[in-house]
Amino acid sequence: MKIDTHIHAYTDSIAERVIAKLTATADCPCYTNGTIKGASEMLTANGIDYGVLLPIATKPTQQETINNWAKDVYKGNIISFGTVHPFAGTALDELDRIKELGLKGVKLHHDYQGVYIFDEHCHRIYKRCEELGLPVVFHMGYDPVSPLVHRAMPYDLIELSEMYPKLNFIGAHMGGNYAWEHVLKYAAGLPNVYFDTAFVAKDIDRSVFAQIVKKHGADKILFASDLPWSDPQEEINLVEELDIPASDKDRIFYKNAVELLRL
Repeated sequence: MKIDTHIHAYTDSIAERVIAKLTATADCPCYTNGTIKGASEMLTANGIDYGVLLPIATKPTQQETINNWAKDVYKGNIISFGTVHPFAGTALDELDRIKELGLKGVKLHHDYQGVYIFDEHCHRIYKRCEELGLPVVFHMGYDPVSPLVHRAMPYDLIELSEMYPKLNFIGAHMGGNYAWEHVLKYAAGLPNVYFDTAFVAKDIDRSVFAQIVKKHGADKILFASDLPWSDPQEEINLVEELDIPASDKDRIFYKNAVELLRL
């Protein structure tokens, strides 16, 4: 079994526009048409049983509409997280609603939301997520939408891990996109932090990747692709190439996700 814990898709009405805009910004290929149907088909084509949708509210006014959509598409081989915007006055109420809707966690993207990971507006969200038992996944490290300002870096996870010991954090892109040496030094080994493998296969140094997995533990690594922005097969190969027992690869590919998300 395989569970891709980091995929993106958009409503049919905006998918074409969003994909065109993001493809131009990121200067990278896109592997689906941006729709849920396209994501679902790509997962199946790559032998992946489930994909975890991570929507992002880029404006405070979007969160309720996006979470309603995330609930609607949570079926078949799609599992959904919810999202809130740190500057939304109703963010805490919306977190309660995310829990009631049965969404599996909360996605924040500090670069798209224009706020630092340690901002006070975010701390209130972490506190409520800890109370609700909702895992929080961050985009970590470099992002092409904000090339010179990095709002969520690996060393930030040290303080958050200590402040919210009962909250499970997921540091996307192996804890820090293009900052993997910092992940190895500062973040690997933190007790309530997971890393996902989304969009790292093309560029991560294999030795550094193996060292992070060894130091952090295979039980805290989640298989992910960042679909549609990465070819899922490349991320599968990255895990398969690790010199670790098959049982540890099973943990990465699906068992950790099953336990963390209570599937």
